[in-house]
Amino acid sequence: MQIRHSVIAGFALALGAGFASAQDIKIAHVYDKTGPLEAYAKQSSIGFTMGLEYATGGKMELLGRKLVVIEKDTQSKPDVGKAQLAAAYGDDKADIAVGPVNSGVGLAMLPVAEEYKKVLLVEPAVADSITGDKWNRYVFRTSRNSTQDAVAGAATLTGDASIAMLAQDYAFGRDGVKAFKEALAKANPRAKIIHEEYAPAATTDFTAPAQRIFEVLKDKPGRKVLGIIWAGAHPMVKLMGMNPERYGIELAPGGNILPVLKTWKDYAGAEGAIYYYYGFPKNAMNDWLVKEHEKRHGQPPDFFTAGGFAAAVAVVEGIKKAGSTNTEKLIAAMEGMSFETPKGRMTFRKEDHQAMQNMYHFRIKKSQKNEWDLLELVREIPASELSVPIQNKR
Repeated sequence: MQIRHSVIAGFALALGAGFASAQDIKIAHVYDKTGPLEAYAKQSSIGFTMGLEYATGGKMELLGRKLVVIEKDTQSKPDVGKAQLAAAYGDDKADIAVGPVNSGVGLAMLPVAEEYKKVLLVEPAVADSITGDKWNRYVFRTSRNSTQDAVAGAATLTGDASIAMLAQDYAFGRDGVKAFKEALAKANPRAKIIHEEYAPAATTDFTAPAQRIFEVLKDKPGRKVLGIIWAGAHPMVKLMGMNPERYGIELAPGGNILPVLKTWKDYAGAEGAIYYYYGFPKNAMNDWLVKEHEKRHGQPPDFFTAGGFAAAVAVVEGIKKAGSTNTEKLIAAMEGMSFETPKGRMTFRKEDHQAMQNMYHFRIKKSQKNEWDLLELVREIPASELSVPIQNKR
């Protein structure tokens, strides 16, 4: 696809309802612009803007109508996110909403979509319950869920292993550990989670939980693994500083954003699963994203940049397929819809509107050519291998 690029076009998404007319297609981006996940949110916003640009050929129009993005800040607070989404639907007359970053905020926003009978496309919040027991028919999700993370992570562990988990003490962390435990039971029953540690999301001192984990694992025979499920400032470096290797304990950190991955250069050979790394997918859309992002921002696109881009493409393709912004037509069009993203094809599963997608098994490189040359691909894990149960009850 050829893009008629313009810097002005990138900002032609009038950031506020005051610029919109009744004929415009209004998309509310309700996300964590401020708060502890601000870095993730910035990436998501950049990716969403670039995705709209790409998917509309640079015109920022659909069905002959201008696209207007209305930005709302959840501050990573569930009550604020709920109120902001209600304002977007009720006051700003948004046709569709996208966001947020924080899973707890996402869960608070789901009933608002149902109340206003408007589509909420969740990106990048991860908790299983969003498309699980808290789901409603107005909710779609382009981001992966905890089970997709878990199944991909389980695919990287082979043979006998004793595993301890360190996770944040809220929906993201607890759903993640639960999903990982269930995924291991199916993929590799010889690897077992024998201990779980949950710490507040803002924890900076990991001495106490690490000592408890080391005590549990140190005398176990065979492979010993400390698995980490963490958003925001990552504990990997601090944990490595406590010398887990003296007990034969290896760390399985999972994927993360590039600034975090850069701090792991000394831990070459460590493996895990990741949602996206700019050098892995081989397709025209990712090529464009990488090239344009490097040109505009001086570095490759990141984890949540690709997610925001995917969400934008899903919005555009859904509206085009529906030929309308009518909610019922959108739902009918998007259920079962396949669409291209920087990481390849995604498909919204009809039963719970979760995007089924490929994941990646990575290894931290021993020889890195530059500051962003961080990971090597062990294997692309196709969506067909990621057995993700349908968890909603509706």
